[in-house]
Amino acid sequence: MNITHIKVQPFPHSPPFHNQFHTFILSNRSLPLPRKFTTAPIKRSSSFASILYKKHTLLSHGCFGFTRSRIRSSVSEVEEEQKQKPLLVKRAYPFDEIEPKWQRYWEENRTFRTPDDVDTSKPKYYVLDMFPYPSGAGLHVGHPLGYTATDILARLKRMQGYNVLHPMGWDAFGLPAEQYAIETGTHPKVTTLRNINRFRSQLKSLGFSYDWDREVSTIEPEYYKWTQWIFLQLLKRGLAYQAEVPVNWCPALGTVLANEEVVDGVSERGGHPVIRKVEEYKDIASRKSDLERTELQKEKTGVFSGCYAKNPANGEPIPIWVADYVLGSQTVSILSICKTQTNFYLFSYGTGAIMAVPAHDGRDHEFASKYNIPIKWVVTPNNESHIEDGKAYSGEGTIINSSNMMVGLDINGMSSKEAAYKVIEWAEETGNGKKKVNYKLRDWLFARQRYWGEPIPVIFLDDNGESIPVPETELPLTLPELDDFTPSGTGEPPLSKAVSWVKTTDPSSGKSATRETNTMPQWAGSCWYYLRFMDPKNSTELVDKAKERYWSPVDVYVGGAEHAVLHLLYSRFWHKVLFDIGVVSTKEPFKCVINQGIILGEVQYMACKDTDGNYISADSANELGEYLQEIIPEERVVKSGEFFVLKDNPNIRLIARAHKMSKSRGNVVNPDDVVSEYGADSLRLYEMFMGPFRDSKTWNTSGIEGVHRFLGRVWRLIVGSPLHHGAFRDGTVVTDEEPTMEQLRALHRCIAKVTEEIEGTRFNTGISAMMEFINAAYKWDKHPKSIIEAFVLLLSPYAPHMAEELWSRLGHPDSIAYVPFPKADPTYLKELTITLPVQINGKTRGTIQVEKGCSEEDAFTLASQDEKLSKYLDGKPIKKRIFVPGKILNVILDRQNVKVGVQ
Repeated sequence: MNITHIKVQPFPHSPPFHNQFHTFILSNRSLPLPRKFTTAPIKRSSSFASILYKKHTLLSHGCFGFTRSRIRSSVSEVEEEQKQKPLLVKRAYPFDEIEPKWQRYWEENRTFRTPDDVDTSKPKYYVLDMFPYPSGAGLHVGHPLGYTATDILARLKRMQGYNVLHPMGWDAFGLPAEQYAIETGTHPKVTTLRNINRFRSQLKSLGFSYDWDREVSTIEPEYYKWTQWIFLQLLKRGLAYQAEVPVNWCPALGTVLANEEVVDGVSERGGHPVIRKVEEYKDIASRKSDLERTELQKEKTGVFSGCYAKNPANGEPIPIWVADYVLGSQTVSILSICKTQTNFYLFSYGTGAIMAVPAHDGRDHEFASKYNIPIKWVVTPNNESHIEDGKAYSGEGTIINSSNMMVGLDINGMSSKEAAYKVIEWAEETGNGKKKVNYKLRDWLFARQRYWGEPIPVIFLDDNGESIPVPETELPLTLPELDDFTPSGTGEPPLSKAVSWVKTTDPSSGKSATRETNTMPQWAGSCWYYLRFMDPKNSTELVDKAKERYWSPVDVYVGGAEHAVLHLLYSRFWHKVLFDIGVVSTKEPFKCVINQGIILGEVQYMACKDTDGNYISADSANELGEYLQEIIPEERVVKSGEFFVLKDNPNIRLIARAHKMSKSRGNVVNPDDVVSEYGADSLRLYEMFMGPFRDSKTWNTSGIEGVHRFLGRVWRLIVGSPLHHGAFRDGTVVTDEEPTMEQLRALHRCIAKVTEEIEGTRFNTGISAMMEFINAAYKWDKHPKSIIEAFVLLLSPYAPHMAEELWSRLGHPDSIAYVPFPKADPTYLKELTITLPVQINGKTRGTIQVEKGCSEEDAFTLASQDEKLSKYLDGKPIKKRIFVPGKILNVILDRQNVKVGVQ
């Protein structure tokens, strides 16, 4: 029995680090407020100490109060037990023969290649995945979710006659690749290329219809030449600049991070503590400890500057103070700042003086009280007691004490919102100010003190430090080979070790110079890759203008919601700059952005126990304060209403949790294993069938067996049952007979539903429609070839390997990939019959199926013949019939001669 003791430990704080940093920054000045993108809800669950039960093994993660030896022993015991019960999967169809066969065919025939000289008179469809960074861990089953969706869309559009651009590449520079290289002791170029090969192999094994001739990688000099070129355009236009600014320093990663790469005080990658590196502060602030500076209960201190500003609205002098809690909050570790205490002043939001309104801001009120600064109320709440309680009021209310007729401004009596507009209007009319929208966008910290990134094409003259852009003719500025590429830990970039590369001369003046040794962040190469896919081999320009005009913008862009702040914001910024300088023809890079949900690891069930080892229900465990938890295998769990309980004790409610797949949690499911066991088509179909595409879902390996059986039913319907030795026949069992009306109606309903649901990315309901069709088809005596061929075309975007094989067996020599997709005929979609309720003396006794436009006499005849209704009508005298066409038939019996309702 495996039990973990819950124990909460405080997270260690990182000490402050004071220094100055020169860094390149990208300005946000050309970027308007971002549009809203479609996002999927992300389920979050808190971390808890546990041992993870996963299919065959019991793996440990995040355990507290549990010895390693005990964990290993427990895991070994369960692993040994599971070996005695191997999971046996009966092969439903020969996927292991079909899938490699058609993958070879596609590759040898370059089936999905999009030629450069496409017929531009045809409509285009550019469907793109957010390309992955090739980590050492390879793909897990969460990755193919988005890739399968875009592949289904791409295959549908090819069959609908579109020119389709569906490429794939690699976001190969950056921290993840370099961290993996450091951990393995191998150069990042070696590990990255090896990881790319693995990723490519995994993607090909899933049957995705990428045009591999357009494959790009951000680490190729031919590619990052244009990343550097774009940077120089930003530099020329003042959108990239060099300055001394406070930065987010991550000691563990040895580099600074952009604001967007820091989440709750830790690095977005790896969760490492981040601190602010800033200039030296005033002595009065620097002498204070971090605790003194940030403790909420402490009184705030500051230094009076001796200066006053004049308020133009009322003419009153305003004392200017330098508040310690303003300065201090920027010196401490971001981790040490309580979530309830945000920075008083944001460095990059707004300009000029910091406004302080003591009566209506808690921290300003505290500061003013400490230094006896007058606190004047200008907003009165509806409840006057707020003024009397000695605390600040920050809500809406009515304006008071705000009139100065000498300057023509009186906002007393107005609501807070109304007064704000009035003051802005007055300021603009009198020249005292103007309305301005301040977006909460901060300039992008662009430089990284790491090796594995694009070199920044800038040099500095040795005699005066002047920065000079590298001439465009010298691009690409290639990354030098380094044996020691690890971060220095001091902030000195690793490229500084490449002495012969660092020392150079200015090509225009011949003066000695030093290269910039910071590198670009990982996001640089991914800001524009969608453009390179349009023209990946062009060595003279970033993208050919005619090709860009044809393919832009991307029609559908699919990726995780976690990229909404970073990648999408940056790529739109770069695209708008490229639009301004005439490189691209559209203002926006993407027409439609879809964020798929995430696939969580398998559900883990935990039972709570008291300290005596007795099971207790999860809903009462918190009352004990301290309790134990035990992993419960799935076979001991049943669902009761909305909860899960012990099968042998339904009174014990369990904790059921699922987490995002990660190597550290041990809940990663490798798609290679699933493909080997069930086939790629089963995996593709299952991931689309799990639930709505935009929702998060929980992986369940046993759940894939259902769609695997469905594909087996499709196979047997068309090919026939296996022969006596287990093999399948070479042909099919379809007939050349004309289809019946019933078969045509079933087919065209399926066509309409599948087409509509694919285009609406409701893939799960499209699969349900195909399942309904197959259920109906199994009831038919014969299966006309025309009906079956149309169904195989419907199946092909979802399960392309099986569809190709069936299409071939149906007598077609060419690939199914470009065969026109079926169109629903409205004639067969019309409902020819309706369900008509039948009442006896006003009480509904059953229903009958009648043709539309059915007469009252025909409806009564059908009701009399119905097995359920006839017992109420046979031999009974009828007083009258009430018939509403298409709505209801009500038969009123003669109550004087018969007693109703006792049969």
